[in-house]
Amino acid sequence: MIPIIFFMPLFQLLVLVHAATFEIKKVDMVVVNRDNSGFSRSLINKFVSTNYFKYAGSSYSDEIAKNDLAVNKARMALIIPRHFEKNLLNTGKAKIQFLINAEDGAAAAVIQSYASSIVFGFNQDILTDFRYNLMRSDYSMINTVTRYWYNPELDYKDYMVPGILVLLVTVVGLFLSSMNIVREKEIGTIEQLNVTPIKKRHFIIGKLLPFWFIANFELALGLFIAKLVFDVPISGNIFLIFFLASIYLLVIQAFGLFISTITETQQQALFLSWFFMVLFILMSGLFTPIDSMPQWAQIITLFNPIAHFIEIMRRVLLKGSGFFEVQKQFWLLLGLAILMISLSTWRYRKTTG
Repeated sequence: MIPIIFFMPLFQLLVLVHAATFEIKKVDMVVVNRDNSGFSRSLINKFVSTNYFKYAGSSYSDEIAKNDLAVNKARMALIIPRHFEKNLLNTGKAKIQFLINAEDGAAAAVIQSYASSIVFGFNQDILTDFRYNLMRSDYSMINTVTRYWYNPELDYKDYMVPGILVLLVTVVGLFLSSMNIVREKEIGTIEQLNVTPIKKRHFIIGKLLPFWFIANFELALGLFIAKLVFDVPISGNIFLIFFLASIYLLVIQAFGLFISTITETQQQALFLSWFFMVLFILMSGLFTPIDSMPQWAQIITLFNPIAHFIEIMRRVLLKGSGFFEVQKQFWLLLGLAILMISLSTWRYRKTTG
């Protein structure tokens, strides 16, 4: 249990934050430049000068570029048609084409966003250098100023660390509590506990409380490392985080304890815990937005405690939300806590004599 309590959560925090990233860098890009003008070369240079795209070759054939995508030589093809510079100077309008390998739809959307942002920057450079185009009657200028709230630098670590912290306390709360009663069964001490005069509620409290303290300590340590190593903002009330974490841990530990009452060996308990944890994580909104899920999946997430606590952590840490803004998640967690503690207490059949 010692490695699970201390080393696994820290490993999760320090490694997964770097591995579980939405950023995509050094995307291999092939270029079909039919214009071969100064503007087209400037646009290509703007792409490769960023850290997001890497020049992987050029050709004058769309078919060769499509083949490069097919054999994974490149993930994006930039196609610049003839008269690109001429059209841009004369009409203020020109077309280019992106061909993106969309086997991974999420990655393709990120690549498209990067490419569009670079083209937008290129447009601004053109407008600055060739202001006489603005005098054309068919050209309209809209000045767009974008501000990103709550994560102004668009740093994925600020988005991922709160979710990883939730996984950190979940591992301690779920896995250890799921092995609790079943370990007593394996070593034969459960019968001795059953004939003692302690009541069922005292037994359940005794099984939950130690790991409740340990998980809260792990959360405090994780928050300290998140601030020290990753400089994650803590905009909200730290005491609100621990108050809501305490409710969340009751849900997770009671669920683990329920698993412990219906299994006979620690291997069975670990397997069942891992099954539900993977299911909870994949439907928690940690990697994919819940709003993008089908309606039936969104309904299921109402019973997913990890989803509620990830939402709480992101809102409190990044947005500085108070209790009023997260009260919906609080009441859902409280209801799940009461339900799971009741089921665990009912399922543990204590006998005397």
